[in-house]
Amino acid sequence: QVQLVESGGGLVQAGGSLRLSCAASGRTFSNYAMGWFRQAPGKEREFVATISRVSGTTDYADSVKGRFTMSRDNAKNTVYLQMNSLKPEDTAVYYCAADRWGVGSQDKKEYDYWGQGTQVTVSS
Repeated sequence: QVQLVESGGGLVQAGGSLRLSCAASGRTFSNYAMGWFRQAPGKEREFVATISRVSGTTDYADSVKGRFTMSRDNAKNTVYLQMNSLKPEDTAVYYCAADRWGVGSQDKKEYDYWGQGTQVTVSS
């Protein structure tokens, strides 16, 4: 069982930056590939970024490539999402997710555990 708690969301102007954090409980954090997803009002939850368990290999949605960077610190049981050059269309609730023994997937059905989400609002 893994519990995930996101933080770092807020209100920012277009062009600004935010860093989201996701802290995980448990002692086997390195067994989990991690992902960030987001959901805007009236839309389905969509993939943002993922990172593999140990090597830290990352993958990003085309819409955030070059602007967002995902990283992990296995010693701190934490993953991060650095978001730069934010746009109004990035406004959504951002969710952290964990995929046990996964390799890092864009498919939300692969993830076993989810956080409660953190709101990101980008004003124009």
